[in-house]
Order: sequence, then structure tokens, then C-alpha cells
Amino acid sequence: MHLFLLQLSNILARMSQNKNSSVLSYEGCKNFRMRIVLATLSGKMVKIKKIRAGNDDPGVNESEASFLRLMDKLTNGTRIEVNETGTSVTYMPGLLAGGRLEHACSKQRGLGYYLEPVMMLAPFCKKPLHLTLHGVTNSQMDPSVDQLKHSCLPILRRYLLLADEQLQLKIVRRGMAPGGGGQVFFSCPVQRTLRATQWLDPGKIKRIRGVAYAARVSPAMSSRMVDSAKAVLLKFLPDVYIYTDHYKGEMAGKSPGFGISLVAETTTGCMMTSDVTSQPQGAEGPPSVPEELGTSAAHLLLDEVYRGGCVDSLAQSMMLLYMSLGQKDVSKVKLGQLTPYTIEFLRHLRDSFQTVFRIENVIPTEEEEDLNTGGGKLTLTCLGAGFSNLSKTVS
Repeated sequence: MHLFLLQLSNILARMSQNKNSSVLSYEGCKNFRMRIVLATLSGKMVKIKKIRAGNDDPGVNESEASFLRLMDKLTNGTRIEVNETGTSVTYMPGLLAGGRLEHACSKQRGLGYYLEPVMMLAPFCKKPLHLTLHGVTNSQMDPSVDQLKHSCLPILRRYLLLADEQLQLKIVRRGMAPGGGGQVFFSCPVQRTLRATQWLDPGKIKRIRGVAYAARVSPAMSSRMVDSAKAVLLKFLPDVYIYTDHYKGEMAGKSPGFGISLVAETTTGCMMTSDVTSQPQGAEGPPSVPEELGTSAAHLLLDEVYRGGCVDSLAQSMMLLYMSLGQKDVSKVKLGQLTPYTIEFLRHLRDSFQTVFRIENVIPTEEEEDLNTGGGKLTLTCLGAGFSNLSKTVS
């Protein structure tokens, strides 16, 4: 009897140890969405403490609370506990359900703030996701819907080869800050497993496309942005075409504004993007000038081209996530210099999935040095964790 109790005590101790090891603890509001996304995929509970504890307005803000509500809709069985002051959040993930969902996002942040993490999670839902989001489609703080469409969707298409026709991201109504009023529809099929990938040839830039949009302002704003952007880009490449898109009435949202989104496509299908949006109505500081926005967007795009790699800086984290979740095989990708956000993402991936990347500098060839093909490149290699979407229904 004594021996049985001793064995039972050892078993309970090991169970308690395993349970504690599956709890991730962090402090501060930085990388809030990243931690929630990785906790949802890994099934590990996450505790985030001291969220703006020293601020005049402590705790989770309106946009973070709206994101937690969206995650609650997207999953089944998720438990979210927030203390009275809002400075501590405990997130116990459930199963990704998917289906047809609709969510009104906080106008403090753009729809890109909510859409980017959802795009990472969408392939692992139980049912294909059909999501409608309402809010601000273009914001200075977050990637625009146009930029996500050209930067992140190609990565999803690379992993969802059999169901490409079901993958779409559409702007139904344009909504500028601060009033919002925009609407976006995103649909994505589900996937059982992700294959290992080797993406090492970024190719050469073959064309530049873009869209200059204006809502509740003169259509001439779009043309002025196009002219200033082309004045810069035509010195780099002759194949440049930028569409103009003018919104009015119900399709223009509730606030005036304008902006431009650019994308450079390479010979191997890689995309480099940039996006610039005007100052929100009523914001402090001088008003935005269309010519300055067009020139700024062109320079940002050329910076991305110089950085290089197979994906741009916005899509680095999504690419690395899918590499780490892939089958238990070696995946490789060539990237430009990593952004600070991507470096933090790699650390969180190690916490959630124990995935470690091997990072090597790419030594340019003599031909590449002569052509001045941009900044230093990196090759990132990892062994996939063999993640499987157990929620996917059997067809």
C-alpha cells in the first residue's frame, strides 16, 4: 500500500511538472497578438502580466480586447481571464473552429492588426473560414489590407496548392481612420499538414504594380500620388503601372483620406510591398500632401527591394511560422535582414514549439557583387515540428 501511494505521488508530481511546463509567462503588452497566436497553435496556456502597469491608463486597451473577442469567436472552448485592472491576461486556448464569422473591430487600429494573425491561423481551423471584418481598412499604425493581400496571400497559396480558388481577400468597402466604416471579406480553406519547402531563389524584379485610393476626397489626389511615385520608380524599372481607385458614398466609409499601395513582383513570383496612408482627419501635425505620399511609398518599396529575399519584411514571420509547423523535414528560405519583430517572433517560436532556426549569411557571387543586388541576405533552415490539424473534418 505504501509503495502504491509512493508511485501515485510520483505520477502526480510528473503531471504537475508537465502542466507547469506547458504554461508560458510573459510581461508587458509588447508582442501581444504574437503570444496569443502561438499559444492557440501550440495548445499552451499563456499568462501575460504587467500590461501597461505603470501607465496612466493601465491594462489591455480597446484594440487588444477586441482581438481577444475575435479569438473567442474563432475558437471553441477558449477561456480568457482578465483581472480587475486589466493588467493581467490568462489565455487558455481551445480548438480553432472557423466557419462563417463577422466581427466589428476597434477603430483604434487598422483591420490589418486583426487580419494578419487570423491569416496565420486560418488553415488550421476545423471548417473553412469565411470572415467579415468591419473597421478601418487603412491605418498608419498597421499594414493595410492591400499590403496583406499582396504580401501574405502568396505564402498561403504556396502551402494551399489544392484549394487556391477558395482563398481570397476582398475589400468590400474602404474605411479610413478615424471613422472607419470599411468592410473586408477573407476566406481560407483548411489544411491537414504543411509540406516542407525550399525557397532560395528570389529572382529579379520584372514589374511594379499598385493602387492609389481616395475616399471622400477629390479623385485628383490619386492621380497626384501616381505621378510622384512613377517619377521615382521609372528610373528603376520601365514596367510600372499604378491603378487609381476612387470611393464615394457608402463605399467610402465614414472619414476622408487617401493612400497608395505598391508591389514589386519578381521573375520567381516573390512579392515586395509598401504602403503609405494619409494623416487621419483631426490628427495633430501638418496635413498629408499627395506628392509626398507617392514619393515616400516609392522609396519604401525600393528599400524592400534592396533588402531582398523571397518574402518582404511584413511576411517574414508568417513564412517562418509555416516552416516551423511543416512536416518533419528540412525547410529553407532566403530572406533579407530580419526585422526586430521577426527576431522576437523567432524567440517566441522557440518557447512555443522548441523550434530553433539555423541562420547563415549568404556569400554573394562575383556576378551579384557586380550587379549590386542589394543588402546582405540570410538563409534560415529549420526542421519542421510535424504539426497536424487534428480539427480538420474528414472529407
